[in-house]
Amino acid sequence: MPEPRLLLFHKQGTSARTRFLRLADGLLAFAPLPRDSVLREESAPQGALLPHPARVLQQAEERLGLAAGSLCVEAEFHAEVDTPQGELQVLLAGFSTIDPPFAAAEAIGGRFVSMSEMRGLPVVELELARRAYTAILG
Repeated sequence: MPEPRLLLFHKQGTSARTRFLRLADGLLAFAPLPRDSVLREESAPQGALLPHPARVLQQAEERLGLAAGSLCVEAEFHAEVDTPQGELQVLLAGFSTIDPPFAAAEAIGGRFVSMSEMRGLPVVELELARRAYTAILG
């Protein structure tokens, strides 16, 4: 099974402004979804065996040049995508910093965007972002 992908976001503590990290090739860190990927309607049932996020979070922090603990997984969010190569897990993680790490994003060719700045992304990524936004804001 391929390594889970991350959908990374920052939620401002005082205003609840929510932005997602958009990389050069899409929203998922750190590789785009294969063509013909389809988001499943339902995620794994409660009690299903899911990948532990610690390793994936650590790798993302290292790749972004951030301190350990800079990313926190949103345990309530989990999505599965069917790809031509098989099932792919998508996890949601938020930056624990007061402000988005703009310099870290720019260093890897990314930027933070709002939902309205996601035009042009594949439909599956837009739907993942919509589900994530709903989970983040409750």
